[in-house]
Amino acid sequence: MKSLWMARHPHAGVFVLGVLSLLAVAGIIASCGGGSSNMTNPSSGMGTVNVSLSDPPSCMPPNGQFVHVYITVRSVQANISSTAGDGDSGWQELAPQLANAPMQIDLFSAAQTTCVLAQLGSNSLPAGSYQQIRLLLLSNSPAASDATPSTNACAGHGFNCVVLGDGTIHELRLSSQANTGLKIPPGQIVGGPLKVTAGQSVDLNIDFNACISIVREGNGQFRLKPTLTAAQVSANNSGIGGQVVDSVTKAPIHGSVQVAIEQQDAKGVDRIMMQAVADNNGNFRFCPLPTGTFDIVIVAIGPANLPYNATAVLNVPNGTNLGAIPLIAETGATAPAQLQGVVTATSGTAAVTIDASLSALETVSSGGANTRQITIPLQTIPATNATPEVDSTGLISVDSSTNCPMTAPKNTNCATYTLVVPASNPSVGLFSASGFSYSTPAAGDVLFTVDAQAAKPMSGGVPDCMPSDQMTSNDATAMPLKVMPAATTNVAEIDFTGCT
Repeated sequence: MKSLWMARHPHAGVFVLGVLSLLAVAGIIASCGGGSSNMTNPSSGMGTVNVSLSDPPSCMPPNGQFVHVYITVRSVQANISSTAGDGDSGWQELAPQLANAPMQIDLFSAAQTTCVLAQLGSNSLPAGSYQQIRLLLLSNSPAASDATPSTNACAGHGFNCVVLGDGTIHELRLSSQANTGLKIPPGQIVGGPLKVTAGQSVDLNIDFNACISIVREGNGQFRLKPTLTAAQVSANNSGIGGQVVDSVTKAPIHGSVQVAIEQQDAKGVDRIMMQAVADNNGNFRFCPLPTGTFDIVIVAIGPANLPYNATAVLNVPNGTNLGAIPLIAETGATAPAQLQGVVTATSGTAAVTIDASLSALETVSSGGANTRQITIPLQTIPATNATPEVDSTGLISVDSSTNCPMTAPKNTNCATYTLVVPASNPSVGLFSASGFSYSTPAAGDVLFTVDAQAAKPMSGGVPDCMPSDQMTSNDATAMPLKVMPAATTNVAEIDFTGCT
């Protein structure tokens, strides 16, 4: 399962259409992280890689706007060099079957196996540690000589598209992805490089987080800003699952329950790897997963827009069934909180356009005096008879100088964002062999940090500006960033400079 948000404005995306398997690859992953029994002659110095794709839907109506997100994959490649450029040698093809039969995949479709959305193919390649992976998509306007899928769900809107809740189809604009690929650099390969051993077979899973990969531009067009991770998965790891329940009734929560699986980045901040929506019985499962430990973060909105506190379960090993996870309702609250703010971008002398990815962070205790920042999954507040729907806009295009606030620096473009978050402090559970005990959410002020990451539009996610990552823990009056139920807090302006 997996991935994050976008609705009526970029928020998230979810998935529903069967994907045909390209071929029956021997030793294909048959369950979460299922391994292959295929063997290659070790004397040849070659190993086999089986490639799969996953993306659990989390931003489909009623949690988002997108009904389908289609991409057409024509190649998957890997390189031993961590610094190899687009045109450098050393790129090894992992799924040569795609060259003559590109695969169109609905990222919102049901998985075709226990864990996997689609099997992309397999190939033998020289043994080694592969540092980079890239996914190449078919151009929306391919040459006459290019192979195309036998059927095209985009119906005249290219070969990569989104389908909205009203049934309309819109082309999903690509940057350089058709030629240079969607990059998965070393830092986004969970557990380290892909290790191919002579005479052995290895399973590689690529997780495509569509929910935080789609930018809705001011002109109404949709553009792909890819967010992908990859991991070597094992037959011995069955993923992480559990059931989300109300702490009082012990019953599943009827509403929207968002579950994210996270790991710390180089700065020690928990970042979302995958995100999913719990089913009607509160169940969720993330797989396939690599060996390691992970943090699970859960948020929910129940009937009548009743918000629940965020709950984090820390240091969870792969292969764990978490059992029942209790969420505590925010008694008396009529809706979650909202964080609203402005992002600006300038080169210093002229306004520039950037993509900005926004995250809401809370600080939790990870045992003793140790703390860490976790990313809170963003939510949508459903419409009522008296109030309109409110969508989180976690990914925005800063592309216009119209309506910039008075506080904006000169020569800037500006854009506003909204993040829907719980209005309570998190409950935390620490993994132990004997089970879990969950803390009572701390009383007092509920404080957040907003993180913004800038990237060059149409670049495939290349960072931009100096620095490209900014955080603020202040509101617009320079006071701590505190939220209240059913209330909006204005966040201190985030100004990106030195952008290109």
